[in-house]
Amino acid sequence: MNTKFDELLEFPCKFPFKVLGVADPALPDLVVEVLQQHAPGTYSPTVQPSSKGNYHSVRVTVTAQSKEHIEAMYAALGNISLVRYVL
Repeated sequence: MNTKFDELLEFPCKFPFKVLGVADPALPDLVVEVLQQHAPGTYSPTVQPSSKGNYHSVRVTVTAQSKEHIEAMYAALGNISLVRYVL
C-alpha cells in the first residue's frame, strides 16, 4: 500500500477502523478476532445497522505501532469474507 500514515500520524497512536460488511451476527467477532492477531487488547466494537438492515458498520479503535501495522490490519480485515469495505 502506498499510504501517507507515517507522514500524518505519530506512532504509537489510537487508530479507528470502520468495517462495513454483510449484516451477520458473526461480523463483529470476526473483526475483533483479526484485530487481536495484529494488536492484542480488549475491544468493544460498536455495531450500527444500515437503514435497510442489509449491512452493518463495525467500529473499533486500536493502538497502531507503525504505518506497516495499520496497512497489515487493513489488509487482514479486507480478507474477511463478510467484509465489503474497510475505512
